[in-house]
Amino acid sequence: MTFLRYLAYEKSYMSIYLAGFLIPAAVFYTYGDDWRWGTFFYAFALSAIVLLGFLLFRYQQHVRVIRKMKSGDYESLSLEGEFAQGLIEELKKQHIHEMNQVQNMQHEHYDFIVSWFHEIKTPIAVLRLLQQTDMDANSLREEIGKIENYVDQALYYAKLDSFNQDYAIQHCDVIQISKEIVKSHSKTFFSKKIRISLQAETLVVQSDPKWLQFIINQLLTNSLKYTEHGGEITISILETPQEKQLLIRDSGIGIRQKDLPRIFNRGFTGETGRLHPKSTGMGLYLAQQLSNKLGHYIDCTSEAAVYTQFIVHFPKDDDPYVRRQKNTQ
Repeated sequence: MTFLRYLAYEKSYMSIYLAGFLIPAAVFYTYGDDWRWGTFFYAFALSAIVLLGFLLFRYQQHVRVIRKMKSGDYESLSLEGEFAQGLIEELKKQHIHEMNQVQNMQHEHYDFIVSWFHEIKTPIAVLRLLQQTDMDANSLREEIGKIENYVDQALYYAKLDSFNQDYAIQHCDVIQISKEIVKSHSKTFFSKKIRISLQAETLVVQSDPKWLQFIINQLLTNSLKYTEHGGEITISILETPQEKQLLIRDSGIGIRQKDLPRIFNRGFTGETGRLHPKSTGMGLYLAQQLSNKLGHYIDCTSEAAVYTQFIVHFPKDDDPYVRRQKNTQ
């Protein structure tokens, strides 16, 4: 099929070749035995005129195609041109797709920066008020903690695209990491009289400790934010033949079923966010994005006004990279 298409493009050259053969043959047939050099030059001149006409015709075709290239509505003059045209069309589609992705990322970055500026202003304003009154140490620590959390979110959001240049997989004890995070939030637990129940001693997984700490901190911060005074947060583990799980369950206000599928979307706050205007919807989004890059994933179960439970899933099998590192030590 391709060869027939090739012949279709080359029919003009085949025509000029045939004309170049038939014209001299016709001239010599006409003159018969009365052959002279003049006859030869006469046949040659006729062939040259036909060739010149053919070249002018092809030139006009090329000029017409070149002019139509800007609009994209043109027919190729050769088989390789047809394939090049198809390749250019694919490149155009790919370029448009990549440009749309870049524009979407720019819009996401812009929206996040605007949201971040609005959020960071709140604890700063509170600090200014505390400065003008009798400064309470607990309130001061709480507001500074909020600023640190917002700064961490901005930092990790900025690192999403360059994640593969800034992580090191190793053995991590998620329970020990969880204890450190709980300790850093001890003032909030105390002020809201929220009980913490650690129902495991250890759970070793393969991950990056720095990024994993950020992920668990976002989940625990979310639970603290939406758990009322006197509530309880439980941290437990579950191991199956396929995976290891870290479970963070709170007795907070819960999430409506219609909002559950979208809680990890960027900027999504849902009904809970409308009840708590300080919600930005970035913490869970970042936690899920980073989890996916590390080979984990997070899901959530909840019942409005009863509980919310986040489950971080870790692969059961040992990471081969960690195993090679261990063998070389």
